[in-house]
Amino acid sequence: MTTARAVWTSQGLQQLVKRELGDCHLVVVSNRQPYIYKLLDGQVSYEMPAGGLTNAIDPLMQSCGGTWIAHGGGTGDRLVVESGNKVMVPPHDPSYTLRLLWLTEEEEQGYYYGFSNNALWPLCHNAYTEPQFRSRDWQAYRRVNELFAQQVLDEVGNRPAVVFTQDYHLALLSNLLKDSNPDIITGQFWHIPWPNPDIFRICPWQDEILEGVLGNDVLGFHIGEHSNNFVETVARSLDARVDRDYSLVNFRGGTTLVRPFPISVDFDEIERESRSAAVTREMDALTEELGLEGLIVGLGIDRIDYTKGIPHRFRAIGRFFQKYPQYREKVVFVQAGVMSRTDIDAYQRLAEQVDDLLEEINSRFATAGWKPIIYLPTDLPSTKLMALRRLAQFCVVSSLHDGMNLVAKEYVASRFDEDGVLILSPFAGAALELTQALIVNPYATDDFADNILHAVTMPLEDRQMRMRRMRATVRENNIYKWAAQLLVQMLQLNRRGRFSGAEPALSSAD
Repeated sequence: MTTARAVWTSQGLQQLVKRELGDCHLVVVSNRQPYIYKLLDGQVSYEMPAGGLTNAIDPLMQSCGGTWIAHGGGTGDRLVVESGNKVMVPPHDPSYTLRLLWLTEEEEQGYYYGFSNNALWPLCHNAYTEPQFRSRDWQAYRRVNELFAQQVLDEVGNRPAVVFTQDYHLALLSNLLKDSNPDIITGQFWHIPWPNPDIFRICPWQDEILEGVLGNDVLGFHIGEHSNNFVETVARSLDARVDRDYSLVNFRGGTTLVRPFPISVDFDEIERESRSAAVTREMDALTEELGLEGLIVGLGIDRIDYTKGIPHRFRAIGRFFQKYPQYREKVVFVQAGVMSRTDIDAYQRLAEQVDDLLEEINSRFATAGWKPIIYLPTDLPSTKLMALRRLAQFCVVSSLHDGMNLVAKEYVASRFDEDGVLILSPFAGAALELTQALIVNPYATDDFADNILHAVTMPLEDRQMRMRRMRATVRENNIYKWAAQLLVQMLQLNRRGRFSGAEPALSSAD
């Protein structure tokens, strides 16, 4: 294997960070904590929340060490923290520090459910859900960003530091840090899309948000379109100097490098888990429990969110069984996923819509002993999810608008048997990399149904050819390569001062 094609590993990333970090303290900041401690029947246990961000960043922190600062939302969190509200994680093999901060119910409602997920989330996703902009939510959002900034500054103290902020909940954080300590090297990864300027301008506080994220030395998005949208939004909205050729923004004496960094998964770890005896046993148990023996299994794994296109997916499945009745009692679709953000009206309406479609399709096509859709609306453990991926001949990712969607990459990484078909929306960032998937517009119901037929009838040789190519892509572009590409931009600022415009060298052979 040539150096250019060498695969990044945890060890390679660790060596890179040690070489580049010097005496800087690495701090990751996010709303969500990587390990949630729960109190149940007097006993404290822990779990890792489902979602791409945690699964992506935790391997990085285990490799590199440092401190992760997050909101503590678990019922057992206060019982495990020590001085400074800190606890070493992972619990089974501690390698970095988790520092938690506490929010009041009012702060959480305004900052998280209010401005983050009732305003910014629908604003950035073209899913035809109107954002709700309320002044009290914006004030809570600002206040909580200030609380996070205080925690970071306390953690950093007088030490040189690199602060890596995650996502849209903390858009103001980096600018607050720079106001207090201009020497902190700041980077942020925006895990959701950035819309075009005409959409973003409807936000009453767009200038404050833009100024907040321009406190970063490096700002990352999943794909080039989102990076370009951000740069163009700045150019139209602020008195900033924009270099579109190099994706640089100069604003109030600071420079921000804006780049796409497609996020990924820990390919080797997912493949290792998928080969385990526990997953094989779970496959047998699920086959018996769900009555899957002899059936072609399709799969969807999603947090139940209006951006994921689940109603569109269900309509396509219903249309498939209507157009191709010969596949009734031969194909079954398993939809796994848990509701979230249930305090928000749009999510309540989505839950009702999903339930109504499920009842309509199953009542229309079900026969004795078989129904077309099996719905598992619970938070399933990772072993069950892995078993479902292994059982599924096809997996559907039908995002209406998504930053990346790691479900697609997790499905590919789990298929060490080189079998399975991925049906993928062009509106998910993963579609730019996983070009051997069946790319389907989720709004085109008939075409969607025809592609389900294609997945069901595709010869094994064709399935394996497509899967081999997708697996090679995900193996090479894994989570460690993502972290290396992003962090090297930040960490080399520590070696040469602020960004000079030259591209740093990056080799997994280091």
